[in-house]
Amino acid sequence: MNKKKAPKSEGKGARSDKFKFQGFGPRLSLRDQALFAKRLSLLIKADVPLLEAINILKRSITNPANKKMMESIAHDVANGQYLSKSMFKYKKVFGDFAVNIIRVGETSGTLADNLKYLSEEIDKSRELKGKVVGALIYPAIILVAALAISGLLTLFLFPKLLPIFQSLHANLPFTTRALIWLSTFLLHYGLWVIFGLSFLVAGFIFALSYENIRYYWDALILKLPVIGSLFKNYHLTSMCRTLGLLLRGGVRVLEATAVASETATNLIYRRELDNLQKDVSKGLTIARHLEHRPKLFPPMFTEMIAIGEATGNLSDTLVYLAEISEQELDETAKRFSSIIEPAMMIVMGLLV
Repeated sequence: MNKKKAPKSEGKGARSDKFKFQGFGPRLSLRDQALFAKRLSLLIKADVPLLEAINILKRSITNPANKKMMESIAHDVANGQYLSKSMFKYKKVFGDFAVNIIRVGETSGTLADNLKYLSEEIDKSRELKGKVVGALIYPAIILVAALAISGLLTLFLFPKLLPIFQSLHANLPFTTRALIWLSTFLLHYGLWVIFGLSFLVAGFIFALSYENIRYYWDALILKLPVIGSLFKNYHLTSMCRTLGLLLRGGVRVLEATAVASETATNLIYRRELDNLQKDVSKGLTIARHLEHRPKLFPPMFTEMIAIGEATGNLSDTLVYLAEISEQELDETAKRFSSIIEPAMMIVMGLLV
């Protein structure tokens, strides 16, 4: 690859001339992104030219939108453009973190190693997300099963028993009368109830598209017992790992903070990272900013980061903090499962 001046990192407001897809655009799961980085790393290490390596990967793609994206990237690379600059046009597919890791690899001549490193980190992110989903999926399945069984009993079994209760001509318990009323109501207005619930769910999802509503929702999640701790450790792990790896790769603090902000999925942490970037640009240290937010960043984090900044080992410190947060996330997930399992079984028993 011809050497040329290192590309500048594009900011948030940079214009993108990426190919516009009608309907469905290109999409890559975390697993596909990891495979893409791993395969490209192996091909480059085998001394396959970058353009030829991209074309080899392109031939194995069956999704039309993804194939068009790879063709666009191959076209840019063939015209002498940096891979990272071409991938930046599709940063919603690859993410800012991947683009910056590849950019650092191109400018330092370690693209193959950085791609392998990127693949490993994407796999870690996928495992981290899987831990959070795994902790929440069990209670969700139990709740849905309980509601489904209760619905079947109320709509199909109980109406057949109703004539027996009516023939008794006795004062029925309140719970039985309540169940009779619910069964009758659902038989007459069940479709309207389903329509209303669907409308509420759709309205809630639509409301979350507004930043202010999403902000308060994210704040509420972080305040929930156990679940709040689970999500807090998830976001701390993601933030520390992103910052640590980018700083280790030679990315400047301001730029690394901007990337971490873009990759943050919780608006509370995203805004804090935006504020951190502003304070760092004014000469304030990261630890000095974080010490005023103890509810989001535990004091131990602030103290460790202060030591890392003082000793010049900030990147290693952040990666170490990411590992600690992930361990705490594992422990919280296990504790959550041990609490929720008996609680959900009791709720399910009461419903049935």
